[in-house]
Amino acid sequence: MTLVIGPDDPADPEWAEAASLPEVSALVRAGRTVLVTLPEDETEAIAAAAAYAWAGAGVFRTSRSVTYDPAASHPGTSHLVRQALDMTEALLGRRPPALTRRGLA
Repeated sequence: MTLVIGPDDPADPEWAEAASLPEVSALVRAGRTVLVTLPEDETEAIAAAAAYAWAGAGVFRTSRSVTYDPAASHPGTSHLVRQALDMTEALLGRRPPALTRRGLA
């Protein structure tokens, strides 16, 4: 399970903060719950979230609030990060895909 938190949300003292993929991998192997802070740029945040999730990080701090407004013309960074995390977890087999299709041409 992954958790997305905002910049002002408190971090659990049990979480270990990491700043690189090797550090994430080492902490995950040690059995720790890993917190990573994502870049402010939206595209970089989405890519970093997917890579860190693949390495085993479980908590992701975004640079913006984690509230999602479905009426907004563009989903917020946290919503896009959540989509990337859900996709990564589905690829890793940790959760079922949001939508399955079978191509029968």
